Amino acid sequence: MDLHLDGKVVIVTGGFKGIGRGIVFQLAREGAVPVVLNRKDGVEDEFAAELSQVADTFDIHFIDLADTDAIAPIVEETAARYGHIDGIVNNAGRNDNLDLETTDWRAFERSLHGNLTHYFELVHCAVPHLKRSQGSVVNISSKVALTGQGKTSAYAAAKGAILGLTREWAAALASDDVRVNAIVVAEAWTPLYARWIQSFGDERAQRERVREITDKIPLGHRMTSVEEIADTVCFLLSDRASHTTGQWLNVDGGYVDLDRALS
Repeated sequence: MDLHLDGKVVIVTGGFKGIGRGIVFQLAREGAVPVVLNRKDGVEDEFAAELSQVADTFDIHFIDLADTDAIAPIVEETAARYGHIDGIVNNAGRNDNLDLETTDWRAFERSLHGNLTHYFELVHCAVPHLKRSQGSVVNISSKVALTGQGKTSAYAAAKGAILGLTREWAAALASDDVRVNAIVVAEAWTPLYARWIQSFGDERAQRERVREITDKIPLGHRMTSVEEIADTVCFLLSDRASHTTGQWLNVDGGYVDLDRALS
């Protein structure tokens, strides 16, 4: 299916690794122009070299998204260079496991800023351009917003707020034909996820932990791939999803919505 994304300019945050990387490369394969916002983390040269094998045109901006004031100039530079901005993918974030008992309000607010504020600011800055292009926004959220985890209050608050903003922006921009949707990620294998699994001990303990998780995923008893999430994001960005807005899509093999006791 042709998603009609050829030449569409899409800004993606956190694009160097994991889900963001999958989204950037799938956009490139669809002919879109990815504009990647990411801090330097040691993989930037390799990332650029690999992306250049897939994309004829792309941009990379090195930015710490906690420096929120640095977002607006990037948006304006992008609009000036290409003449249009057609999509936003808010993806960057980190589960910092700040729990209720030991986290003070200052650390809580820092985490909210790092995981939430740049979602707002990027769309805020891009809104005039999205209205002109009748573009699309996809926000990446987490199952933690819907299920809780028990030890990550700040991250859960940010991801819950992202779902709320998705509905709010969809309502606010409906009359401008700008669509806003969210992907709710559950158990997807990414570098950050792999690092978390390593915290459970030796290889045997890690395999057992992975098995315990995948046994609870109804469809296929396996984790969601980065590519499956990226495909859904690209569909939502495209005009093939022209009447889909305000939705929270669980791309998770039924993990959140189906009875995990299914056998």
